[in-house]
Amino acid sequence: MPQRFSLYQDLSVIENLEFFAQVFGTTVEENYDLIKDIYSQIEPFKNRLAGKLSGGMKQKLALSCALIHSPEVLILDEPTTGVDAVSRKEFWEMLIRLKDKGITILVSTPYMDEANLCDRVALIQNGHIMRIDKPDKITNDFGRKLWQIKTENIYQLINDLRQIDFIDTVYPFGEYLHITSKINQLDFQNLESILRSRNHVSIEIAEINANIEDCFMELMNK
Repeated sequence: MPQRFSLYQDLSVIENLEFFAQVFGTTVEENYDLIKDIYSQIEPFKNRLAGKLSGGMKQKLALSCALIHSPEVLILDEPTTGVDAVSRKEFWEMLIRLKDKGITILVSTPYMDEANLCDRVALIQNGHIMRIDKPDKITNDFGRKLWQIKTENIYQLINDLRQIDFIDTVYPFGEYLHITSKINQLDFQNLESILRSRNHVSIEIAEINANIEDCFMELMNK
């Protein structure tokens, strides 16, 4: 299943599904039980042209077409890119149910939170596999203390932190920055004093556990 929607947009939902079933020498009826959890959500729109579907509905149709011949291995290329958060969550719930049915699923994704839902993760940069293991094994092996920090001026905070001698790495994560220290320790009072001298207010600092994205950034530095 490619990242870009590649079904026939001038065919209806049911016409696309029947076409792909015929290509693989089967029928929708023969394998309906395999796709019913997914297809039932778009079946009320079975006569709508595929090109008129929402992003989430297009992905469900594409997944139904990929499954209609009962594959042993399902390969998905960034299946939730450009899909809204609710549809993304529903899509992964469907993948987990498919895995429980014995289908091996290989997924590429730019979303690190999705990587946590996988049995094994390969972190890849420029075609090179930097690490492959279970998600919790990767995060447990981060090997350094990590802190999250924010102030009212997050953009200035990035620049100021990168100028402090004992700060090693600084990466933005949502409303916070994740930082590491060159000595693997952090004197909160000293850091707060430095930041206040640079006009930062509402300073929040806390030690946290590394996530998959932290590990990816750390491996990139190496």
